[in-house]
Amino acid sequence: MSTVSTSSAGVPHTPAPVRKGGTSVRKVAVASGIGTTIEFYDFFIYGTAAALVFPKVFFPALGSTAGTVASFATFAVAFVARPVGAMLFGHYGDRIGRKKTLVSTLILMGVSTFLIGLLPGAATIGVAAPILLVLLRFGQGFAVGGEWAGATLLTAEYAPPGKRGLYAMFPQLGPAVAFILSSATFLVTGAVFGDTNSTFLDYGWRIPFLFSAVLVGIGLYMRLAIEETPVFRAVQEADRADVAPRTLPLMDAWRYQTKEILLSAGALATLFAFFYMGTAFLTSYGTATLGFSRPFVLTVGIVSAVVFGLTIIVSALYSDRIGRRRVIMISCALAVVWALALFPLLDTGSPVAFAIGVMVTLAIFGVAYGPCGALLPEMFQTRYRYTGAGLGYNLAGVLGGAVPPLIAAPLASAYGSAAIGVMLAGLAVVSLVCTKALVETKDEAL
Repeated sequence: MSTVSTSSAGVPHTPAPVRKGGTSVRKVAVASGIGTTIEFYDFFIYGTAAALVFPKVFFPALGSTAGTVASFATFAVAFVARPVGAMLFGHYGDRIGRKKTLVSTLILMGVSTFLIGLLPGAATIGVAAPILLVLLRFGQGFAVGGEWAGATLLTAEYAPPGKRGLYAMFPQLGPAVAFILSSATFLVTGAVFGDTNSTFLDYGWRIPFLFSAVLVGIGLYMRLAIEETPVFRAVQEADRADVAPRTLPLMDAWRYQTKEILLSAGALATLFAFFYMGTAFLTSYGTATLGFSRPFVLTVGIVSAVVFGLTIIVSALYSDRIGRRRVIMISCALAVVWALALFPLLDTGSPVAFAIGVMVTLAIFGVAYGPCGALLPEMFQTRYRYTGAGLGYNLAGVLGGAVPPLIAAPLASAYGSAAIGVMLAGLAVVSLVCTKALVETKDEAL
């Protein structure tokens, strides 16, 4: 006989017996990690191209500065799309299952990315080129909006008590591996076609986007091989026996746990800001402002991705011991100090300073990112967990991932690069306050 408990949100929750079926926790962890790697690879190659290529290919008439701003505006479109994707895919993830929904997000991401690789530039089709680019970028954001929550839910709902941080770490490693792959593919294509010549701008940059089709095929194979989570299957069985009308997951998540959605968005905003500043914006800043070569900047990105992958592992493991909330607060406190020091360090013009700047920025991101794969699933009830976790995560993406890279270049032009650091430090203070207001979740039952 099952017992009824009440969550920290005050919503009745009936724990279900865990039934593994033919799918092991390790298999789910590996499949989730590979899936997020592929989806974020597709997402990140856009960020790299937005920094290195798109201003010249899609916005040549605007000039260097305005073209870069316009390029990052298309980059930011995906973050606006992410909460929309979180609501739609969250609805189906909470209704028809985590596995089926994740297959859909992977296909959508793959198609959008592949079509970007085929898209003619402004010199060929004029204004239609950036318009189509924005639409396809929206498709990428829409897919990622539904991807992250589902992938972390798969591992968190399969993981044994006391080890959710460990197993939820695997999908969190996806961005680190994806950034290595995206930087490496641009590094290789640049070396093959030339770092500055027209061949690379004409079609060399397209190869990483077209190559995504191969990775999507691998991801689909892995995801189709796993089973639905036992926690979700138990809820489905309970719903079949319940004759009461079912409400929308979005309505339930907002009705019962508005506070958790908003606080998690604020808590993770700095995480997004540091990651996308450390990848997309600093890639542009290093080449366009500091004058470093593209191969050097991409190589720094690869090494930095290894560093933040290691910090993800360490912080996720420690979150099982000392709690998710405490680890994320450490990251936010470090972010306040580092944000103010970052651009004075970069502006020395030293290649070593640039490498340290990117590595430390992404390491601070990794400290917060490791625990949040377990934190958000633990915060929400099973019936709307996909929706609630996805909303909190992707609203943080709008605040931290869309806004800072978009306004960083104008801020630097008007007030100097130190203004970017002040902006990031202010956002880190907001995240620190929101994280402190959260309830510790590591001992919550799913």
